[in-house]
Amino acid sequence: MPDLIPPRLIATEPLARSRALRRDSTEAEKRLWSILRNRKLEGWKFRRQVTIDTYVVDFFCIAARLIIELDGEQHADARKRYDEARTRELEACGFRVLRFWNREVLRETEGVLQQISRILGAVNQSAK
Repeated sequence: MPDLIPPRLIATEPLARSRALRRDSTEAEKRLWSILRNRKLEGWKFRRQVTIDTYVVDFFCIAARLIIELDGEQHADARKRYDEARTRELEACGFRVLRFWNREVLRETEGVLQQISRILGAVNQSAK
């Protein structure tokens, strides 16, 4: 009997990685997700640990084409060039990328939300 289940649209390896990243979220990711989830931030829908091309991004608002990345201390030096190249590639695909340090999210949550809201407001204005 032929297999009637269609092939997966999402590759198994990135899906497994996304699931692991969601399960092993940092405190900063948990805090920001508690604010972004369920359209709590001005009605915008966000997803977390989303695969885009070969990358898994921390948070993604499809409607605004906005990616939010949180960086820990490991991104300070060793991964800086990689993160910059990754950001350039995602921006070349038409996405806006915002980066915050984990400590910013934990210590200055309101300021981080204001920056995100400012970008979302600009998207709203350009859509009118």
